Amino acid sequence: MREINWLIANLAWLDNHSRSLGLFIDGKFVRPADRQSRSLADSKGGHVCSTVCAVEADVSQAASSAVSGHKAWSGLSCYQRAKVLLRLVGVLGQHGQCVSELCELCEASCSPSALVRLLQYYSSWAQLRDTLIPNWTPLGVVAVAVSEDCSLYSLMLKVLPALAMGNSVVVVPGRSSAPPALLLAQLFVGAGLPAGALNVLTGSDMSLGARVAQNTSISYVTYSGNKQDGVTLCKATAGMGVPVTVSPNIGARCPFIIFESADIDSAVDAVIEAAFKKKREVHWVLCVQESVLDSVVARLRLRMAGMKCVALHSEGDRVLVDTAVQVAQQQGATLVQSCAAPPSGAQYPPTVLCGAAPSSPFVVSPSPGPLLPLMTFRSNTEAVTLGNHSPHGQAASIWTEDLTLALDTAKSLSVGSVWVNSHSVSDPCLPVSGHKDSGTCTDGGHEGLYQFLRPSPSSSPLPRSSPVSMDYSKFGTAASPAIIPDDSDPARWVCNFVGGKPCKSVSGCSVAVQSPGGGSVLAYCPDGGRKDVRNAVEAAVKVQPGWMKKSPSARAQSLYSLTKGLEAKRRDIAASVSVQTGLSMDEADTEVELSIARLSDWAAYCDKNQGGTPPLPQSGSALSLPEALGVVGLVLPDENPLLSMVTLLGAAIANGNAVVMVPSQKYPLPALAFIQVLQASDLPAGLVNVITGSRDELTAALANHSVIKAIWYWGSAEGCQYLQYTCTSPLKTLHLFCQKEDGGKDWTKSHPSLLEEMWRNAVQWKSVWIPTA
Repeated sequence: MREINWLIANLAWLDNHSRSLGLFIDGKFVRPADRQSRSLADSKGGHVCSTVCAVEADVSQAASSAVSGHKAWSGLSCYQRAKVLLRLVGVLGQHGQCVSELCELCEASCSPSALVRLLQYYSSWAQLRDTLIPNWTPLGVVAVAVSEDCSLYSLMLKVLPALAMGNSVVVVPGRSSAPPALLLAQLFVGAGLPAGALNVLTGSDMSLGARVAQNTSISYVTYSGNKQDGVTLCKATAGMGVPVTVSPNIGARCPFIIFESADIDSAVDAVIEAAFKKKREVHWVLCVQESVLDSVVARLRLRMAGMKCVALHSEGDRVLVDTAVQVAQQQGATLVQSCAAPPSGAQYPPTVLCGAAPSSPFVVSPSPGPLLPLMTFRSNTEAVTLGNHSPHGQAASIWTEDLTLALDTAKSLSVGSVWVNSHSVSDPCLPVSGHKDSGTCTDGGHEGLYQFLRPSPSSSPLPRSSPVSMDYSKFGTAASPAIIPDDSDPARWVCNFVGGKPCKSVSGCSVAVQSPGGGSVLAYCPDGGRKDVRNAVEAAVKVQPGWMKKSPSARAQSLYSLTKGLEAKRRDIAASVSVQTGLSMDEADTEVELSIARLSDWAAYCDKNQGGTPPLPQSGSALSLPEALGVVGLVLPDENPLLSMVTLLGAAIANGNAVVMVPSQKYPLPALAFIQVLQASDLPAGLVNVITGSRDELTAALANHSVIKAIWYWGSAEGCQYLQYTCTSPLKTLHLFCQKEDGGKDWTKSHPSLLEEMWRNAVQWKSVWIPTA
C-alpha cells in the first residue's frame, strides 16, 4: 500500500511517467530503449501519452514472468487470494478519481464503482472456489486480448475471474484501454498481487495477441471487442494448439422492442438514451407494434427536439452516414431528426429512419453515426421474428407491462441478455453469453468462471504445436477409396441415418470396412459428403426447436427409453463392437454396460441444472437460464467407439440440441449398429443423424455450414487447425482433441467434473433482467 501512496487525483500518474508508458512485466514497468512507440490522443486531438510496442523478446519475458507469478499466486490459499482482491477495493477508493479521469480521457468507459463491484464479486468467488467448485483447477497462464474500441469494463470482466480462479494473466489491451490497464496493474501489485501474476503488453494491433498466444506457456486465450479483430486472432492462432474464445460485443445489432402494452413515455426516453446519448457499443434497431406507431413517433419528435448534433470520429464516417440516409429515403423511409444536418463536418443530428425493412442496407450493415432504424410488427410472433432477424445474438430490450408476454418473448429471442423495461444494465453476477455470431464463451456469473478452469483429473485437449502449411480450400477434398458395393452381397450393406430413416449416401458410393488387421471385409459403409450433411442439418433444424421446448422431464424419459433400447439390443451391439475392434465378447459387453450407465447419467442430468435467480445489488429480479446451442456437429473418436459416442450424444441431446454425428472412420460399425436403437426409441425423427465417410471431407462440410453452432472434434492436428481457421464466419464453438498426439481419453471414467464439463459445453446462457418500479 505504501508503495503507491504517491498516486494522487487528476493526471499526476501520467506526468509521473512523462506521458510515456512502458510495459508492465514482473510487477514493474519496463521500457526497452529500442522499441517503437504508439501515440494516444483524446477526443479533441490532444496528446494523452505514448505506449511501447512489444516485440518477441518482451512476450517471452512476460510469459516467463507469468509462469513464476502463477506458481506464487496459485500457491496461496483461497482466503489469501480473496484478501488481495478485497484489498484492491480500498485502493480504488483512494485512487478512484485518477482511474476515472484516465478512463474518460482515453475513452475507455468504466466507472470506479463498476470496478469495485467486479472486485467484490470475484473476491468472494476466490474465497469459495474450492468449496463451491471442487475438482476443478486453474488453467495456468491466461492471455486476455481486447480490440481498440473495447471498454475497460469488458477487459476486467475477463481479467478478474481469471485471477480469482488462481490463474496468472497476460493482458493485451487496445489503444484506449492500455493506460488504465497499466495503472490498474500497478495498483494490483501494490495491493499484494505477486509479481508476474498480472502482466500488460501493449502493441500496435491484434498481431501482438497472436504472438502472445504462440508462446507455449500460454494455456488459454480469450478475446473481447469487435468481430473483425476476433476473427483475425482466431485465424492467426489456428494450429498453435491453444484454445481461443471470443466475445465480439462491439458492433452487434440489437432489437429494442416496444409492445402496445408498454409505458410508451418510458420506452421512448430509454431508446433515445440508448441510441443517441450513451457511448454506443451496439447498434439498436427499434421495433414498434403497429397499433402504437403513431404515438411512439410523436413522442420521438417531441423528445428529440433541440438535441445537438453528435460528433463522429472522422469525415469518412460522415460520408457513410449521408449515404445510409440517402439510401433509406430512396427506399421510402421518412426521417425524424432533432435538427437539420449541417452541410459538412464530422457531426450529424440524431436521426430515426421510419419505415425500415429487415433487408434494408442501413439495417443489415449499420453506419457508425447516430441513426436508429424503426421497423413495425403486428403480432407478438412477428416481434420475435424481427428480433431474431440478425446474425448477432448479443442482447435485446423488451418494453411491456405484461410480464407473461415479456418472459415468453425473452425465451424466444436468440440473444444472450434480455432487459425488460430497461436497457444496457450489467452486473457480474449474471452471465453474458453471446448467441449465434456474438460469441463462443460466457463471461460473468458463476457460469463464466469455468472458462478459466479445467476438470481434475483431465488431459489437455490440444498439444501445443506450430501451425502446418495448409491450403484450406483443399482440406477434405482428397479422393477417398469409395466403391459401388456388389449387388450380389446386400447383407453387408449398412446405411446412414438421416431424418429418422436409414439411407444411402447421395453419391451412391460406399467404403469397405475391414476387420482388425486388414483382413476380410466386414461391411460397406456409405461414403457421405457435403450434400448428406446438408440433408442432415435440414432435418435437425426442423426438429430441434420442438425438442428444446420439451420439458426437461420429457427429455429425460426419452433418454431413458433410449437406454432401455440399448439394453434390449446389447448382444447385437456388443457383437458389432467385438467384430469391429477385435475385443473379446466380454470386453465388448463391458463397454455396452458402461454405455447404458452413461446414457442413464445423462437422462438424470436433464432436469438437474436449470439455472437460477442470482441476487442483484439493485432492486429487481433476474434469471440465469441455460439454453441449447442448436445443431451440434460431432466428429467422434476412435477410442471406445460405442461408449464415447453415447457420452457425447447424451450430453448434446439432454440439453435440447440436435446432432449430426460422424462416426469413427476407423471403427464405424458400432455407431451404425446403434441406429437400430435410435429407430426403436421415441426420439423425434431428425434429432440424431449419423453420416459415415471421409472424416476430413465431412468435417469440412460441417465447418462450412452456417447453421451448425458447435463442433466437437476428435481427429488430426490438421483438422483441428482447419476448424480453428474456418469456423469464424459465423462463429462456432469448438472443442478440439488431437487423437494422434493426445493418446486417447479414458471414456470409462465418469468423474463428476468431467460430465459437468461436457454438460457446460452443450449449453449457452441467457440472462433476463426484470427491474421493479
